[in-house]
Amino acid sequence: MITCVVHYTIDPAWIEAFEEFARAWMRLVARHGGVHHGYFLPAEGASDKAEALFSFDSLAAYERYRSRFGTDPEFVAADRIRDDSGCVLRYERTFLRPLLPTD
Repeated sequence: MITCVVHYTIDPAWIEAFEEFARAWMRLVARHGGVHHGYFLPAEGASDKAEALFSFDSLAAYERYRSRFGTDPEFVAADRIRDDSGCVLRYERTFLRPLLPTD
């Protein structure tokens, strides 16, 4: 299993647009074989940080999902929410492998 953690810097003035963007991507990850663990948004105080975590069975499965970026109409529409609103200022991805309890 591989888990992708996406670290976002968002524009807090566009939090509703970011939530719409996040809902679209949660559906797409689930529809294309992944498990979305949710988006984690600012809760209190002034913050421009958000996180997303989702997993695929393997890097190959993740790459099949990623191959749809820029071509699949649903993926393009989801990105358009981000691009049109400017809700995401920047982001970076980190790939992790879980170490799970053994008992």
